[in-house]
Amino acid sequence: MSNHIEPLSSFLRPSDWSEFAWQKALVGEGAPIRKMLESWHLVSMIFWWPPGTGKTSLAYLISKTVDADFFHLSGVVSKKEDLTQIIAKARKNFLEGRRTVLFLDEIHRWNKAQQDALLPYVEKGIVTLIGATTENPSFTIVRALLSRAKVFVFEPLSPSDVAEHLTANRQKIHERFPEIQITDSAIGWLAGKTDGDLRFALSVLEQALVVKGAGTLEEADMAESAGKTIAYDRNGDNHYDSISAMHKSLRDSDGDAAIYYVGRMLAGGEDPRYVARRMINFAAEDVGMADPQALSYANMVYDVCEKVGMPEAELELCWLAYYLAGAPKDNRVYLAMQKMRRDVEEYGNLPVPLHLRNAPTKLLGELGHAKGYEYAHDLPEKKSSQEHFPKGLEGRKYFLSD
Repeated sequence: MSNHIEPLSSFLRPSDWSEFAWQKALVGEGAPIRKMLESWHLVSMIFWWPPGTGKTSLAYLISKTVDADFFHLSGVVSKKEDLTQIIAKARKNFLEGRRTVLFLDEIHRWNKAQQDALLPYVEKGIVTLIGATTENPSFTIVRALLSRAKVFVFEPLSPSDVAEHLTANRQKIHERFPEIQITDSAIGWLAGKTDGDLRFALSVLEQALVVKGAGTLEEADMAESAGKTIAYDRNGDNHYDSISAMHKSLRDSDGDAAIYYVGRMLAGGEDPRYVARRMINFAAEDVGMADPQALSYANMVYDVCEKVGMPEAELELCWLAYYLAGAPKDNRVYLAMQKMRRDVEEYGNLPVPLHLRNAPTKLLGELGHAKGYEYAHDLPEKKSSQEHFPKGLEGRKYFLSD
């Protein structure tokens, strides 16, 4: 059994370009990052998207390729003093004609003030920034800094990418765990179950190796170590993408796809009440007046989620998903609300017509409040045609009737 403390994911990090066998669209022949390195024209970059796809490894390989001082900070634990020291060195390098590269892992963890502190040095070229993030840069990186960096979107690794890396490093793994042999079927199973996250795959593999201790590592050993973990970030893009996919599946009346996304979110630890709340919104926005009881049913299921929790609530959420998917659709109230909002934003608080105002005092009556108001119950058809909108919006029609 290995006594090494260094995680397997760090131990097997690619040490040269020959070992970095993925993200060809970024570093392959003729790809943009490869071209930058070949021309020695390195610009600030943001590496974005899934975890375990090689962002940190690529940054390290770049550091070994370019003639520059390379610094690595973590957005989680770094402090202002750390950046201050790097900037001092970068200023000196700049005056001497030498490049400074700062790799900021998990850059989304830095707040606006921290990111703003880095901005002037990136703008002047004193520091070349390589930021890595699993969160959408449009929402987590200040606009001024984002405009001065090129965003490169990483793709999830394919099962064959993961399997290839594990197979190529089988000997190194054996050096750490000399009493264990890993079967091809175990590698194949792991590669297909870790959602393209190489770091997660290596963590599962390391746990399986430690538990096994000696002998042959089989597919069953790998499955036991992996458990039922689903790669799902409740606060990240996976969260928003999954709920968006559920909503759109319901809108397109595809109940089977809708319950798939419901199940995936719940398996990843999502709060069932959050899913139910989004279904309540769907019932109002997309089903609308075509089936008014859909909103009542959605609210009932939310109450069930409050009372029973998981895992029982999954059944009720799936039931609701099928109901909403099969319900007729009508978004006219939603569209009416959007039109109303535009008027409120454009015209602000226009004066309420005098005849619609109350006149609880003599003075207000003398000022014209309630004058000319028609009481609908006094009319033959119980309906008045008097104007209800403020001046300038007379006759507005937000709701489009059939």
